[in-house]
Amino acid sequence: MSHILIVEDETIIRSALRRLLERNQYEVSEAGSVQEAQERFSISGFDLIVSDLRLPGAPGTELIKLADGTPVLIMTSYASLRSAVDSMKMGAVDYIAKPFDHDEMLQTVARILHDRQQAATAPATAPRGASTQAGAAGERDSGNSEIGIIGRCGPMQDLFSKIRKVAPTDSNVLIQGESGTGKELVARALHNLSRRAKAPMISVNCAAIPETLIESELFGHEKGAFTGASAGRAGLVEAADGGTLFLDEIGELPLEAQARLLRVLQEGEIRRVGSTQSQKVDVRLIAATHRDLKTLAKNGQFREDLYYRLHVIALKLPPLRERGADVLEIAKAFLARQGERMGSEDLHFSREAEQAVRLYAWPGNVRELENAIERAAILSESEEISAELLGIDIELDDLDDDFEAPCAPLGAAVSTSNEPTEDLSLEDYFQHFVLEHQDHMTETELARKLGISRKCLWERRQRLGIPRRKSSATG
Repeated sequence: MSHILIVEDETIIRSALRRLLERNQYEVSEAGSVQEAQERFSISGFDLIVSDLRLPGAPGTELIKLADGTPVLIMTSYASLRSAVDSMKMGAVDYIAKPFDHDEMLQTVARILHDRQQAATAPATAPRGASTQAGAAGERDSGNSEIGIIGRCGPMQDLFSKIRKVAPTDSNVLIQGESGTGKELVARALHNLSRRAKAPMISVNCAAIPETLIESELFGHEKGAFTGASAGRAGLVEAADGGTLFLDEIGELPLEAQARLLRVLQEGEIRRVGSTQSQKVDVRLIAATHRDLKTLAKNGQFREDLYYRLHVIALKLPPLRERGADVLEIAKAFLARQGERMGSEDLHFSREAEQAVRLYAWPGNVRELENAIERAAILSESEEISAELLGIDIELDDLDDDFEAPCAPLGAAVSTSNEPTEDLSLEDYFQHFVLEHQDHMTETELARKLGISRKCLWERRQRLGIPRRKSSATG
């Protein structure tokens, strides 16, 4: 079990973070300052240190020197995001903005611990920055280990081929895909396989920074440029000089900031807010969005000239529902990782759970899949994960009538009739099965046999006009 030290002076935040990590099977110690941490613990003995940047007395970056190689994850507010980038230059392994999202914190912690373990076991061969989170974990058997993303289906193999071709260049890249598909993993793969791999990759979620701060955070500002600008500060574009700048959800970038970004791409230079001087930067831009930028550009919501600058190379990341057998492989990778966290390495899916994973459309994509598996693993009272624990509704009309691969096991699992069903559509099959068995099965039994929830069964009854039979006791 990994041992994590939290150093945070705000008791509420420290306690909440401790509970979050302990619920996910980490051993946690805590301190309110660097001095307290020194007095109470051997700092280099932890697997990871999570520290606020601003602490009473010494700043959190002091822990980097005291940690003697133990990774230090810095927490900071967006108002001091530039300071967090400075801390990375001092040796922090990563930073995370406050207030942080629980899933983001857990994914970041898991990635750092995984990378540390990989570096300890195979420092000469492990790909720099390889990750096994969100979308993907550890594609070791398909020749994609240098990319670090699971994907055996045709669209993903095509994507991997393009990543290998594009990564060594300095061309701008636009990654398109639905929310939760793992666009940042693609960006990291492009960075790790580029000549800039030893330089920083600065990731910015454009939707998470307040519109009033975005220009200052990206491009920096001079003293007195606006109220509260008591000193000049460099921006994140400047911090990425020599490396890669990843702008996630670029469709949310305000038009004023778009104009400044266009100058970076056209001229290779930035001008801080409130400054009359420009300075050169060498930055490769990778952008990502789930929105249709071309349509936004036509409607005047996104600069058309910036769109074409970004669209030099476009990579399309398919949603989970279009990745076939990849879904189950990713699910098993997530379950194995969760089992490792919990010390239950024999966790496995039941046959019905595997069918549910394959049949469900996963509108939240990889992020939804990971959350469902984590929840199921925590709530399970045995090593077998049942379909019910996944908490998903299987909508049969999400599938085409001739989608035979997942449907055959479903028919085999629920067919108790001697009548042939292979010529029925899924909708006909549902109606046939319910009418035949509702007299001697409860609603729970019907739903379980069909591999759906009771709620989904009720909704389908309403839509197809199949009333629930009253029992003889109530009839």
